[in-house]
Amino acid sequence: MTRTLGGLGALALGLALLAAAMAVSLGVGSVRVGVPEVLEVVARRMHLGVWDVSLLDDQIVWQLRMPRVLGAAAVGAALALCGAVLQSLTRNDLADPYLLGISGGAAVGAVTVIVLGVSFAGLVGSAAVAAAGFVGALAALAAVLVLAAGRSGTLPPTRTILAGVAVGQVCAAYTSFLVIVSGDDQAARRVLSWTLGSVAGLRWESAVFLAVVALVATVGILGVADQLDAFAFGEAAARSLGVDVTRLRWTLLVGTALVTACLVAHAGLIGFVGLVVPHIVRLVTGPGHRLLLPMCAVVGAIVLVAADTIARSVVDGQEVPIGVVTGVVGAPFFAWLLRRGRNHA
Repeated sequence: MTRTLGGLGALALGLALLAAAMAVSLGVGSVRVGVPEVLEVVARRMHLGVWDVSLLDDQIVWQLRMPRVLGAAAVGAALALCGAVLQSLTRNDLADPYLLGISGGAAVGAVTVIVLGVSFAGLVGSAAVAAAGFVGALAALAAVLVLAAGRSGTLPPTRTILAGVAVGQVCAAYTSFLVIVSGDDQAARRVLSWTLGSVAGLRWESAVFLAVVALVATVGILGVADQLDAFAFGEAAARSLGVDVTRLRWTLLVGTALVTACLVAHAGLIGFVGLVVPHIVRLVTGPGHRLLLPMCAVVGAIVLVAADTIARSVVDGQEVPIGVVTGVVGAPFFAWLLRRGRNHA
């Protein structure tokens, strides 16, 4: 009972910190808006009373920045959640949401549209890039599953990881070749920007879609939290506890891959969130998935909202790709985690 109350307290604290981070982020930009004004705009839009809000503040906070901040929170939450699931499912501490060649496949679709300047499914511009990236991610996933699946329909973790690496390398070779032979410097810069990730172009439709994806993923994965706990003792132990290992692995691998494809299609490739956040959260919550999973979602959201805030404020008049920020912060922290694990081994 005490542990449950402590877990709920930690989750409540995390949600409060997320709300504070989002409020601060909504005020940061070329035009600064104070936190009190941000809260007034949000309260007015949520019909929580009548507030004297200027039209300029309302447009900046609600129309321009809120979709971006909401989208960043959703992407961060879903990436961290998928990373935690894949690390538990494969029993591999280096597993992340891009494990199954998702990033490479998405890059093939997106780079093809960016470099060749073609439309996709009747769409043009950023919509075509997102759609092509999603389809490319699904194609890469299909290739990985075909390569990894055994004759009995099983998905051995080692084969799956190796298949993901192989497909990812082929996709990386294609995208590099296409960028080099195009000779278009502007297209190359767009490709670089996309591969480093950004939530700058998100609008309300995309932000709401990503929020729904993150919410559905969180609720769905929480439903198998107890079964994921069984994987900590190995597949044989999980089977002895009544877990259908093959079915659960297929379901979660495909499910997390689909979620990641949606994220990559809208925000590009954002590294280290899905890899590092689950390790950070385990230091606080322990390995139990009933608390680990929702805390990963909350901490992942906080991390990406903070990273996006830094990305658009660290250099005056210029925006740094969000993947640069997560890499600069995440890589040293992950190195510390590895060193800490070695010292405790």
